Amino acid sequence: MYELLARVLSWPAARFSVGRRPGRHSAQYLAAQRADVPDPEPEPVSPWARPWTSPSAAEVRAIFRDERILALPPLQRERAWAAAFAEVGVDYDHPAEPLASLVTPTRTAA
Repeated sequence: MYELLARVLSWPAARFSVGRRPGRHSAQYLAAQRADVPDPEPEPVSPWARPWTSPSAAEVRAIFRDERILALPPLQRERAWAAAFAEVGVDYDHPAEPLASLVTPTRTAA
C-alpha cells in the first residue's frame, strides 16, 4: 500500500516540477538528439553519374584511320594524332622522341 501511495504522490510531483526533462517526442528532446549526432559524410559521387565528356569510339576511329595521317612517317603520325585529339579536347600522351633514341645498348661484364 505504501508503494502505491508513493507512486500516486510522486507522479504529480515529478510531472509538475520545474527541472523535468522534455518528453521523447517533443521538439526540444529531438533537437537535443540531433545536436549530439554529427552530420553524416556525403555519399561519394559515382563517375557514371555525369555525362560522357570524352570523344566517342567513332570519333577516335576516324582520327586513327585518317588516310592523310597514316601516310606520314611514324613520328609525324604521332604528332598529327596528338593535334587531332587536342582539337577534340583530349590530351594524347605521345613520346617526344622515338624510344630507340632514348635507349642505348651497353655491354656489361657478367
